[in-house]
Amino acid sequence: MWDGELPAEVVYKDSEIIAFVPLRRQTPVHFLIVPKKRIPTIADLKDEDLHLIGKMYKVARDLAKEYKISETGYRLSINTNEDSGQSVFHIHLHLLGGMKVGPMVTQSYVDPRQKKEDK
Repeated sequence: MWDGELPAEVVYKDSEIIAFVPLRRQTPVHFLIVPKKRIPTIADLKDEDLHLIGKMYKVARDLAKEYKISETGYRLSINTNEDSGQSVFHIHLHLLGGMKVGPMVTQSYVDPRQKKEDK
């Protein structure tokens, strides 16, 4: 993830967390909120690191207010491993907003347990 060597527009930084605009924004407001401690995936979190997840969400809440998307809505997303789309193996929280973002998945999955009349 961000190691300080790549140019980035930093929007928040403290001793544990950094938030910045990604190289390829997907919405008008798009930030990556990253713990400075390198943790590859959510599955790799240790109990002593759990406070970092709460802090990431607090930073997201505050940035959403600052960038005036808290009232209209925004999406928070953490991808874990390849099936979810994780391509950088250092946990990071996406804050996406400033437009309607649509469904998170294609909605094409059909649950085999669902009755035909329920569809």
